[in-house]
Amino acid sequence: MTRPITRGKGGRSALLALFLALAAVLFGSGPVPAAAAGGSWWEPTSRPAADSQINVTGAPFTGTDAQGKVRGFVDAHNHLMSNEGFGGRMICGKTFSTAGVADALKDCPEHYPDGTGALFEHLTGGDNGKHDPVGWPTFKDWPANNSLSHQQNYYAWVERAWRGGQRVLVNDLVTNGLICSLLPRDRGCDEMDAIRLEARKTYEMQDYIDGMFGGPGKGWFRIVTSADQARSVIQQGKLAVVLGVEASEPFGCKQILDVAQCGQADIDKGLDELYALGVRSMFLCHKFDNALCGVRFDTGTTGVAVNIGQFLSTGTFWATEKCAGPQHDNPIGLAAAPPAMAEKLPAGVSVPSYASDAKCNTRGLTRLGEYAVKGMIQRGMMLELDHMSVKAAGRALDMLEAEEYPGVLSSHSWMDLDWTERLYRLGGFLGQYMSGAQGFIGEAGQKAALRAKYKVGLGYGTDMNGVGGWPAPGGADAPNAVKYPFRSFDGGSVIDRQVTGERTWDFNTDGGAHNGLVPDWIEQIRLSGGGQGVVDELSRGAESYLTTWKATENHEVGVNLAAGAPASASSAEWNPFTSFAPDRAVDGDVGSRWASDWSDDQWLGVDLGAVRRIGRVNLDWERAYARQYRIEVSENGTDWRTVWSTEAGDGGLDTAEFPSTSARYVRVHGVQRATQWGYSLYEVSVRRA
Repeated sequence: MTRPITRGKGGRSALLALFLALAAVLFGSGPVPAAAAGGSWWEPTSRPAADSQINVTGAPFTGTDAQGKVRGFVDAHNHLMSNEGFGGRMICGKTFSTAGVADALKDCPEHYPDGTGALFEHLTGGDNGKHDPVGWPTFKDWPANNSLSHQQNYYAWVERAWRGGQRVLVNDLVTNGLICSLLPRDRGCDEMDAIRLEARKTYEMQDYIDGMFGGPGKGWFRIVTSADQARSVIQQGKLAVVLGVEASEPFGCKQILDVAQCGQADIDKGLDELYALGVRSMFLCHKFDNALCGVRFDTGTTGVAVNIGQFLSTGTFWATEKCAGPQHDNPIGLAAAPPAMAEKLPAGVSVPSYASDAKCNTRGLTRLGEYAVKGMIQRGMMLELDHMSVKAAGRALDMLEAEEYPGVLSSHSWMDLDWTERLYRLGGFLGQYMSGAQGFIGEAGQKAALRAKYKVGLGYGTDMNGVGGWPAPGGADAPNAVKYPFRSFDGGSVIDRQVTGERTWDFNTDGGAHNGLVPDWIEQIRLSGGGQGVVDELSRGAESYLTTWKATENHEVGVNLAAGAPASASSAEWNPFTSFAPDRAVDGDVGSRWASDWSDDQWLGVDLGAVRRIGRVNLDWERAYARQYRIEVSENGTDWRTVWSTEAGDGGLDTAEFPSTSARYVRVHGVQRATQWGYSLYEVSVRRA
């Protein structure tokens, strides 16, 4: 809670306070002594004279619970610095400013004098063609739960979320080059440049907060690059901040007319740079299909606008097909195109129509995308499945399962929930989008049994500054109305209505207007039917997130015993232009493959060179795959035994696991083809048990 700036009694103190306040008005808000420091580590030693209040009293909880586990909530998906992305003028206002709150919380220049120039705000429905652009100190129209172009992450609001029990925040560095090019801007549109800037600003925010709390390392906002660092920060009662990336064309990996604009060297260079910046999780695609993967569609008018944006960026609209399994992408928006977007299309070009029974993106994880996934595994980074098409997400999960890699996340309800058990089985972490209390509880209930089975907590993704929309006000008379003041989930802090400048926010009448109201939202969940159990699960989110992260760091990349080993086969398809010889399936090149003659009974064998203990075989099928096949092993090359078989092969990447056994020779024996062609494998790997 922000207290009066005077300290002690007497005329000199009063005059000093008056002088400092006057100086703040004339020259900007500089740091002044905080009244309530008093040795309390959670209160700053200085804070700008004019600033937002926190409106939370009581000591933040520290340490661990009786089982030695950390406590606290996880915001697994936030965009602290998106005002620096998209050319710098899509999200108006700053997360912090050394010139003070009046500089930080002001609107974009084109929004003055009455908001009529706020094209993005109009497009996303945040106003009716105009709004009051004045932020500090009146905040008449923003931030609001339905305003998508105004700052929601002012540092003091983030501080209030931390004081209310949040202990992990994932700051996804975000931008989109095409959107940048369509909006007013004051910088270039290169996505990697924006990511670098947002990362730098996050470190500067840490320094800014440290300055209020007495110097380097003393603030509550701590950027962490390992699970152990995060655990230490949380045990101290502070906020562990993790850097992630959510860009539409990372590493320059856009595609134009289905031609990739990047290569493996760009991916390696980009991943190395991101890791050096402190990034530990990322999305491979977002909104637009790119050279790495296809996306899960947006719906409604937003979907139409994004589809037009994809065409303008890539030269292609989304393409759909019937889904191969129960999972499906979001239905594509079939609403009328927003005029501001439609007029950008070339003459004679319009958004295509889509068959109602074709709900899946034809584009999955490309070979470059697979290379990026492997690169993330090698670097111990966590992969975000949200925004991937189900075709891409399914292939990514196949790859992670083949490597037994736990570093997989779904942070804000953009993954098909049918993938949930596969994610938990790997050791991954899931957070839900910050929706209304009853909707959030309902979504949580769908997979509560799985969380109990795998003994995991739950996270949320606020997506603040992420152009998503947030819980609407429920009214002061609602059955689950928040009653102020209330206590934090642990009982140690008292939380009152949040005040910034002349504006007081009440969750009942304002909804999820900014990040500082997250504790109020959690209180509303608690007051809703079934909500206490969900809050309990949320309070275990920090521990679950750190468990996933630590397992990711501890993962050892498996050794492929078949790499470069002698290979043989029952046959090899003849082609005058390329070779489909057996050794092509063990050469480490996914661009080459073995292919058999066009008949059922065919096999591919590998000599491991000596008897080894093995327990897993990974098969990367080309389109010509086996419906029925078995894995056979032998110690002498003569006596064979079957260790695994299936009659329901579906192609793609298969992982055959079986009890540890001794073998020198391993054979993939096709029994029945799934296509008119033979059997064809890009790569075969054999792993130890």
